[in-house]
Amino acid sequence: MRSTGENSVRRIILLSTALAGFALPAAADQIAVLGWGGAYTTSQVEAYHKPFTAKTGVGVVSVDTDNPATPIKAQVESGNVTTDVASVEYADAVRLCDEGLLEEIDPAILPAAPDGTPAEEDFLPGSLADCFVATDVFSTVLAYDASKFADGAAPTKLADFFDLEKFPGKRGMRKSAKVNLEMALLADGVPAAEVYDMLRTDEGVERAFKKLDSIKSQIVWWEAGAQPPQLLADGEVAMTIAYNGRIFNAAITENKPFEIVWDGQVYEVEGWVIPKGAPNLELAKDFVAFSTSAEPLAKAAEWISYGPPRKSSAPLVGTFMDGKTEMAPHLPTSPENMTNALASDYEFWVDHDTELNERFNAWLAG
Repeated sequence: MRSTGENSVRRIILLSTALAGFALPAAADQIAVLGWGGAYTTSQVEAYHKPFTAKTGVGVVSVDTDNPATPIKAQVESGNVTTDVASVEYADAVRLCDEGLLEEIDPAILPAAPDGTPAEEDFLPGSLADCFVATDVFSTVLAYDASKFADGAAPTKLADFFDLEKFPGKRGMRKSAKVNLEMALLADGVPAAEVYDMLRTDEGVERAFKKLDSIKSQIVWWEAGAQPPQLLADGEVAMTIAYNGRIFNAAITENKPFEIVWDGQVYEVEGWVIPKGAPNLELAKDFVAFSTSAEPLAKAAEWISYGPPRKSSAPLVGTFMDGKTEMAPHLPTSPENMTNALASDYEFWVDHDTELNERFNAWLAG
């Protein structure tokens, strides 16, 4: 779901192999932060690394890899930890924490919102865990090509995706049970707060698949995040489920006439972890606390269309790096986009992934 654009940040250290760790000496005046590269790392360098150094005098060495969770696990298990802070997806953070490979992060170290609201109340639900503090929110949304609809005739809510009579045409969906089942229930009128309780019942699962049945004959399945914008551009689908960042990039940087319907979005979080045995533990905690305060999180959202996970950050977000595109309308976390939004439930999918994907695959073949 991340941008695949070139990394504008000079890499200071090159990775030799994911299993070998990084040849970075521990130093009291610098920390090593492991990230994903590309536009994602650029946003972090500009919003977190540079301001942290300016404030504290502590340098931040940025190192990139395809998935930071892999080398973090290798470093800790080998007893050769050279990373102080790493950016990982929520699911990986929970898994690594359960395996005892991460330091716990006390939410009490996190700064309050500008109005004094405690951090734990300011962060969106699902943004904090024992070893994890969120830095950004990405989402799965409904998108369409505005040039294919007359004025006033475009979809405005998730239920429209399932309305083939009013909105004929093919639909793009990811080939997976996850998100599809949630969106089916949301579109069928189930409140976001009740979706996972519903999916824990046989009746709820049946209801979700019945809703999917209503458009099954018109679905074009995709598996990679780059595919939905291409399906729209090629006119292969009338509308599609897609990652918000991909649609934003196509619309803003490629001038595609694509629009997002935020109703029924399903959002997920990524954020910081500290490896067990980090060489500069206290500095790592200082960096995590600094970078996840309201203003840095808002600044990061000006570089990439992922939303800040703190409510107090939303009004602080400015324009995209083109200097003209206001970012707020394009962020999953903007208040107007959070209506009927659903936080993806990691624990639910740990418990039910196998059975629901078996059911999904059987449904596909049926």
